[in-house]
Amino acid sequence: MAVPKPGTAAVRGSRTGRPIMALLDLLGRRWLLRILWELRDDSLSFRLLRERCDDMSPAVLNQRLREMREAGIVMLEEPSGYALTKHGRQLLEALLPLQRWADQWQKRMAAKD
Repeated sequence: MAVPKPGTAAVRGSRTGRPIMALLDLLGRRWLLRILWELRDDSLSFRLLRERCDDMSPAVLNQRLREMREAGIVMLEEPSGYALTKHGRQLLEALLPLQRWADQWQKRMAAKD
């Protein structure tokens, strides 16, 4: 079993200490990308964020927000609610090429019909 390098954060699913594996594990958690996406434009209260995420379980939303706060992606801004941090915005920006690819893919798939 590989031991993480000193100074690397232990993230569920990554015992190697490789940052990309830890990030992919974090992003692969259910609802996390949806929360990230919903916070792309502005701060949202817990209630509004839950509504925008198809009324996900409050327990799951709390857990994901906790994980995202621990990872430095989300912060709680009183009284406006949850918002992306500087690092969360950088992550969202890094994911934008995937959004462009998905848009093109959708068009290709629709053209097949």
